[in-house]
Amino acid sequence: MSDKSIAWVLAKGRNIIPVIGARKRTQLEESLKAVEVELSPEELSRIEAAIPASAIAGTRYDEHQMKMLDSER
Repeated sequence: MSDKSIAWVLAKGRNIIPVIGARKRTQLEESLKAVEVELSPEELSRIEAAIPASAIAGTRYDEHQMKMLDSER
């Protein structure tokens, strides 16, 4: 994840926390630089226009895999 994408998540609200999957300390250090990035309202608008919320739908996995994940049902 780039520092700008993490900064975008941080800008969505104080109750939203990005989960960073770093395998190396250097990756973690790079990702943590996102707290120093301040996106302007124009940058936030451009990011959100590139992938509007209405374009995101469905589950993360296909139906068979979802059944395996929801095996307690």
